[in-house]
Amino acid sequence: MRSLTTSQRVDVAIVVVTAILFSIAWPTLQVTHEVPAPIMPIVGALASWPFVLIRANPALGWALSAAAALVIPRVFDHVEGSGYEYPWQVVHIIVMMCLLAAVAVRSAIPVVIVAWLGTVALFYTDTPGEDGAGWVVGLTALVLFCLLIRWLVLARRQLARQEEENELERARRTILEERARIARDLHDVVAHHMSMVVVQAQSAPYRLGGVSGDVQAEFDAIGVSGRAALNEIRGMLGVLRSDGQLAEHAPQPGIDQVQELFETTRRAGIALSVTITGELSSVATTTGLVVYRILQEALANAARHAPGAPIAVTVSALNVVSIAVVNGPPPRSMRDAHQPGHPELSGGHGIIGMRERAHAIGGTFTAGPEESGGFSVRVELPGGAGDGGPALIGHDGSELTP
Repeated sequence: MRSLTTSQRVDVAIVVVTAILFSIAWPTLQVTHEVPAPIMPIVGALASWPFVLIRANPALGWALSAAAALVIPRVFDHVEGSGYEYPWQVVHIIVMMCLLAAVAVRSAIPVVIVAWLGTVALFYTDTPGEDGAGWVVGLTALVLFCLLIRWLVLARRQLARQEEENELERARRTILEERARIARDLHDVVAHHMSMVVVQAQSAPYRLGGVSGDVQAEFDAIGVSGRAALNEIRGMLGVLRSDGQLAEHAPQPGIDQVQELFETTRRAGIALSVTITGELSSVATTTGLVVYRILQEALANAARHAPGAPIAVTVSALNVVSIAVVNGPPPRSMRDAHQPGHPELSGGHGIIGMRERAHAIGGTFTAGPEESGGFSVRVELPGGAGDGGPALIGHDGSELTP
C-alpha cells in the first residue's frame, strides 16, 4: 500500500467498500425479500455493485442503481412477517444516496437535476406510509449540501488559479523591469561610446589638418560601420524594452542587406571578392537572417584574425543555400605585428554562434584552417521561398529569434 498513489488508494478503498456492501446485501436479502436462492447473488449485486462507479462515473452508477430500485420491488415481494416494509434493502438505499451525492458533486448540473428528480420520485412513490415526503426533503437537502461543497471547491480552485496567474504576472513584470534596466545600461555605456566613435570619425577630417584622401576614406568607412552597429544596438534595445510579445516585429537584417555588408567590408580596406549564384530574393526570411548573421560573423573573424588577408565569399541559392567564406594568410608584415589566432580557440564565441544558427534551421556547418594557411567557414542551409522558411525552435519548444 505504501507504493500506491493517493488516487490508487482511493480506488482500492472503493473496491473494498463495494465488496463489504455486497457481502452484507447477499446474505440479508432472504430476510427482506422473497428471492430464489440462485438469483440472490444477482439481486445483491444490483443493490451494491453500482457503488464501484462512484468515482469513475457516478452518473452511470446512479442510473444502474435507480433502475434496479425501480425493478426489484415490482418483481420480488417482501418476506411475510418480517416487519420490513421498505421496497429496497438498507444497502441499496445507502448506495443510491452515496451515488446521488457523488453526482451532485461531480456531474453537470442537468445530470444533477435528473438524478435528484428520479431519486425523489422513487422514494416518494415506493416508500411506505407518509415517509415519502420526509425522504423528498432529506434527499433535497443532501443534494443542496453537496452542491454547496462543489461550489466551494470550485471557488477555491479558481482562487488558486488566479493567485498562480498573479505570481506569473509578477514574475513577468520583474523580468521586464530587469530587461529595461539592462537596456538602459547598454544605452548609457555602449550606445554612448558608439555615438562618440561615429562623431569622431566624421569630424576627424575637419579637426585634423593635412588628411589625405585615403585616410579620409578610412574615417568614412569607420563612420559607416559605427552607424550600422549603432542601428543594430538600438534595434536590440527596442526588443529589450518591449514586453516580449512583438519580438518578431523588431528590425532584423536579411538577405537584402548582404550586398551592403559586402560594401561595408570593402570600405574597411579588406580585399573582398564575392561570387553569387542563384536568386537571393528566393531565400526564405528565416534562412536569409541566418545567412546575414553568419556572413557578418565570418567576415569579422577574418578581418580580426587575419588582418590584410584577401577574403573570398561564395554564396549559392539553388536547392540549398551554400556559403563559403575563405581567407588567405595575412601578409608577413601584418602577421608579425598581429599574431593571428584560431577563431575557435581564441576565447570568442563566433564559431559556436554560427554553428548554432546553422543547426537551428537544419543546416550543416564546418570551419577550420586551410592548407594555404588561411581559414574557411562553409555552411549549407535549407532554401525556400517567401516567408515559409523553417522556424527556429529552442529546447523548450518555443520559437526563437536568430
